[in-house]
Amino acid sequence: MESSVLTLRVSNKTKTKLNKLAEATQRSKSYLAAEAIERYLEVEAWQIKEIKQAVKEADIGDFVSDDEFKEITKKYAG
Repeated sequence: MESSVLTLRVSNKTKTKLNKLAEATQRSKSYLAAEAIERYLEVEAWQIKEIKQAVKEADIGDFVSDDEFKEITKKYAG
């Protein structure tokens, strides 16, 4: 995998946490930071995809019926 250098600023608190985690896991700070960024990007991309899909469904009027909503609320409300 090809990689690039990225420089960023973090709070002293975040840097301390990163240092401690790197020491505890015997991983480099760069490895941990890259992993954290990758996970963040995956979650954000998933959320954006889901939001766009929900907007499409709403635009075509694809909503749950009143009866279905009542059943769902009964199921989770106890």
